[in-house]
Amino acid sequence: MKFTAEQIAGILEGEVVGDPNAEVFKLSKIEEGTNGSLTFLANPKYAHFIYSTEATITIVNQSFIPESEITTTLIKVEDAYLSFSKLLEFYDQARKDSKIGIEHPSVISSNVKYGENLFLGSFSYIGMNVRLGNNVKIYPNCYVGDNVTIGDNVTLFAGAKVYADCIIGSNCVIHSGVIIGADGFGFAPNKEGSYNKVPQIGNVIIEDYVDIGAGTTVDRATMGSTIIRKGVKLDNQIQIAHNVEIGENTVIAAQTGVAGSTKIGKHCVIGGQVGIAGHLVIGDNVRIQAQAGVGKNIKDEEIIQGSPSFAYGDYNKSYVHFKNLPKIVHELDELKKSINKNN
Repeated sequence: MKFTAEQIAGILEGEVVGDPNAEVFKLSKIEEGTNGSLTFLANPKYAHFIYSTEATITIVNQSFIPESEITTTLIKVEDAYLSFSKLLEFYDQARKDSKIGIEHPSVISSNVKYGENLFLGSFSYIGMNVRLGNNVKIYPNCYVGDNVTIGDNVTLFAGAKVYADCIIGSNCVIHSGVIIGADGFGFAPNKEGSYNKVPQIGNVIIEDYVDIGAGTTVDRATMGSTIIRKGVKLDNQIQIAHNVEIGENTVIAAQTGVAGSTKIGKHCVIGGQVGIAGHLVIGDNVRIQAQAGVGKNIKDEEIIQGSPSFAYGDYNKSYVHFKNLPKIVHELDELKKSINKNN
């Protein structure tokens, strides 16, 4: 697909400085720009590249004024980074919209209902009583179990699995290898010293505008629902256990694990490799630094770090002493010796 500077400016509500008919058909970094590519300049550290880039069109902030001659056509916008992100989203959606139809071999059970513009990739399976909205894209090797409901404009990338009875809202992206609705980790010890499995008969509910990264697992509830609220963004390789609830617009980075029945509030930001124990309540607008170990409830607005985690400011103050601990112990030993000698 080719786009002119004038067309792009129309999408971004920007101003063309240069040739409005300049055409692009690919995207590039500013330092790697070539003829026919579109790039952007947002970080001042990269400003020098705009004088040498061969990109045909460059998106810049309204405030940008060239200090010497440039060859690239400019599109001036209020925020170059956000505008380029918007354009990436537009391009990505256009690319997905081109995928329509049912590939074979694939299996669609007899009583499935689906909306307009379905794409179903090869070797995928759609179970009984499934309901699919409009513009659903299911890539090859996906599994959608019985009684699943999926809303409009949802993409399941290759190899994603949605177990029976789960519900996915609209405008969600489920990446490759994601498993939604696997059994929660429920086992009860018995008299023989082994474990009896506790049946996991609940489901998973994922609300609108949720993104789930590759390899992440969201377990079904023992009873009731594991709930991922509207706007949540989960990175790759995250474990969400049974009966967890994650509040609206919370963001969680890779390799984090959340144990069963913990409730996480709205607008939280949780770093990578965080471990959160079960049956806790995490407030709204909480910030948890990477590799923190959370074993107690957290109030609204708190920032915590460490394992076991504690207040971010206290952690930083304490860390100065952690680093000097051998020296401090040595000084204490010398002080003891001096006191004993004087006594």
